[in-house]
Amino acid sequence: MERVPALDEPLKKSLGPATAKVMAEALDLHTVGDLLHHYPRRYAERGELTTLSDLPLDEHVTVVAQVADARVLTFNGSKGRGQRLEVTITDGSGRLQLVFFGKGVHKPHKDLLPGTRAMFAGKVSLFNRRLQLAHPSYELLRGDREEAVDVWAGALIPIYPATTKLESWKIAKAVDAVLPSVADAADPLPDALREGRGLAELPDALRMIHRPRTKADVAAARDRLKWDEAFVLQVALARRRHADTQLPAVPRKPAPDGILDAFDAKLPFTLTDGQDKVSAEIFDDLATDHPMHRLLQGEVGSGKTMVALRAMLAVVDSGGQAAMLAPTEVLAQQHHRSVTEMMGELAEGGMLGGADRATKVVLLTGSMGAAARRHALLDLVTGEAGIVIGTHALIEDKVKFHDLGLVVVDEQHRFGVEQRDALRGKGKQPPHLLVMTATPIPRTVAMTVFGDLETSVLDQLPAGRSPIASHVVPAADKPHFLARAWERVREEVENGHQAYVVCPRIGDEEDRKKAGAKAKSAEGDDAEKRPPLAVLDVADKLRAGPLAGLRIAVLHGRMHPDDKDDVMRRFAAGELDVLVATTVIEVGVNVPNATAMVIMDADRFGVSQLHQLRGRVGRGSAPGLCLLVTEMPEASPARQRLGAVASTLDGFELSRIDLEQRREGDVLGQAQSGVRSSLRVLTVIDDEEVIAAAREEATALVLADPDLTAHPGLRTALDALLDKDREEYLEKG
Repeated sequence: MERVPALDEPLKKSLGPATAKVMAEALDLHTVGDLLHHYPRRYAERGELTTLSDLPLDEHVTVVAQVADARVLTFNGSKGRGQRLEVTITDGSGRLQLVFFGKGVHKPHKDLLPGTRAMFAGKVSLFNRRLQLAHPSYELLRGDREEAVDVWAGALIPIYPATTKLESWKIAKAVDAVLPSVADAADPLPDALREGRGLAELPDALRMIHRPRTKADVAAARDRLKWDEAFVLQVALARRRHADTQLPAVPRKPAPDGILDAFDAKLPFTLTDGQDKVSAEIFDDLATDHPMHRLLQGEVGSGKTMVALRAMLAVVDSGGQAAMLAPTEVLAQQHHRSVTEMMGELAEGGMLGGADRATKVVLLTGSMGAAARRHALLDLVTGEAGIVIGTHALIEDKVKFHDLGLVVVDEQHRFGVEQRDALRGKGKQPPHLLVMTATPIPRTVAMTVFGDLETSVLDQLPAGRSPIASHVVPAADKPHFLARAWERVREEVENGHQAYVVCPRIGDEEDRKKAGAKAKSAEGDDAEKRPPLAVLDVADKLRAGPLAGLRIAVLHGRMHPDDKDDVMRRFAAGELDVLVATTVIEVGVNVPNATAMVIMDADRFGVSQLHQLRGRVGRGSAPGLCLLVTEMPEASPARQRLGAVASTLDGFELSRIDLEQRREGDVLGQAQSGVRSSLRVLTVIDDEEVIAAAREEATALVLADPDLTAHPGLRTALDALLDKDREEYLEKG
């Protein structure tokens, strides 16, 4: 394969070993290409100053400002060590203090005279309730030194994402050293695509983003570089999809008058149009001779489990087996219970009273007793069990299938790729894959994060689902609102219903140690210093106070699985009034009689998580109520976030809000893997058109040239994007 030396060249060769070492350690930049794709965060204009009024605390910043005054204070005698230089810099609207101590005061005292302009870099800290930079690095901006004129000749000064070890202006000088080599860089975009869309050539785009003369240069460069990111990523995903179509799979067509027909005939309701449409898409995929890779997303309660169960029954009809992978034991047990209830005698294959066309539905979790486990494993290997529902226990080596035809993964975001891959490897040929998520995903995110999966969306709620009213309860501003919240819970219970109270923490011994350590180290407002409210504490207070006399139980992740299951059974059977729980109830828990939910410290949960939790109420004929309790002040971003959740039940709208607040992270690797984001100028919310167009172009190009033999520049860009972690992620995805 042809290499492109311009961007592949190690920085050691271009900048020398010492600078290259700092670049690698501080910013994970190793090649000329890495450095040239480390774009300025913003640009300062020589004639204007940076806003100092909204600097983020505890972050490393670079600012351009003017010295207003400077004074040396002496303490502990006057022999050098007892000196402190205080410099005030301003941008006309805000002021910021710089401090230098000891022997470090002499040079800045000479350099930083009133009226001097400079770039300052350091970590923003708080001292005596005022923001300051202690011992900041600085670079003077003046035209009387020849090298300063050369470096800052452009009208716009690039400010780079920097660190304490590597200031913005040092990165700028390193960029200057390698920028001439971009003339040799091969372009990842095919000429026809670039010319057809009026995009700049790559060398020009890199020059314009690093050394723009005008704001129009920056805009043109960003337009071009967004296309690079979108297109290279979509080519990676298109190649993955193309490779999947080359894999063999056993077509799974349901037999006429089989178990699926029998199941449909006994359904007490009609499927929604959406369920019919999505089922048809899935059945079409299952009938092909290459593996289905489909993402099924739908609102909480839109009937995804019903669609997945019909797909599993179709596979059983064709002689295969289906496995459903759930993220928690509570959810696996819940799925097993609801599937066997829905199927009735059709789930009692080989048992007395089972229907003729029945199969067995087995549960497999880590905490099962040895005998039950042996029995389940035997049913799987002989093919007696057509459907298995389980946790990651399904992935263990000793689990063998007779003929695995379909894998259903519930709540995709909770599973590592390796776990899904291990289960898929248990089929004689690659099984079909259906991934379900109740976290609605904006279209552009689905095209990037799940770009190797076809997508089906269920956006209708089945008949009989009730509306959910949501309200923010400002406990600190209006304590009587919280008292009223507990009255509302009592009213629901008096009317024969049940309620959830959700807390962010458990409150056992292990938890208290962690919370105590966090409280000691916390900075910021009082609400943040207080440890999050805990299940065990809140349950005790409710039993003794506002909910005294009600039947209250707790549920959390560190309980023994049998105890968890027992509590859930009692709650589902109506033997408990109030369940005080952690987010262990977030997915899959289905108790139609539960109508109210109070979420304590709601500001400590993400938008999608709050939406998931809220979906546990309003599942029956009575309307649901969700109360979001918070102590955060009215003007805070956290309160605005809660207001957004309370104002809409549209999960897709909330997912956009969530994404705008969290930003994308890395769309290829898992965020927690620590891999630098592959998106630098592209944003999946704002650049929907670019992503959709790039997907079309990439699909067409890969169809014509799967190995990219005619596109060496594109292959090089792919190699840079698909480092080892991401390559494995896509291979297994």
